[in-house]
Amino acid sequence: MTIEDWRVEIDKIDGELLRLLNARAELAVRVGESKRVAGLSVCDRGREREVVARARRDNRGPLDDDAVARLFRAVIRESRLLQTRASEAGAAPTAGEAAR
Repeated sequence: MTIEDWRVEIDKIDGELLRLLNARAELAVRVGESKRVAGLSVCDRGREREVVARARRDNRGPLDDDAVARLFRAVIRESRLLQTRASEAGAAPTAGEAAR
């Protein structure tokens, strides 16, 4: 394969990653709404540690475990931000609305 062929494959994966990240964000917004209704904090450090630990445990490389942890912490941080915005607004926005 050529460099361009590999880049085409990378672009396809990037598109799938984006779709999956937005699907995850939609679910996180729903979780945030449930937390708001239940009077719970947006931040759940125990759950966040579980998510990162599972990602590290399931990692098969070539990314090292620290890189995986950083990536998942960034996803969690953005999810928490979406939940906070939704909570402040009093209703769960869609991912598209939250991006504005």
